[in-house]
Amino acid sequence: MQQEIVNRISNFTLNMGLNESTLSTLRQEFPEIHFTYCSDDDILDAAPAQEFDSFNLYLVDGSDHCLKFTSNFETATGVVIAEVFED
Repeated sequence: MQQEIVNRISNFTLNMGLNESTLSTLRQEFPEIHFTYCSDDDILDAAPAQEFDSFNLYLVDGSDHCLKFTSNFETATGVVIAEVFED
């Protein structure tokens, strides 16, 4: 996955807001990428590829038949969009 694609994903999410409609559109626009939506509090021991006030983007590598977080754009096969809630 190229960083440009991740930038397009984050820009679209910033413009449209994080909701199921946004995720549905992203899945249609990028069918080769697996998208997951969760709360940022659910993610432990992983650094986001991109951070924003309302969400963080994490990259996922599924190339070894086992999913794992990665910071490598080239090996990423999926994106987790994790919603950030104010305390």
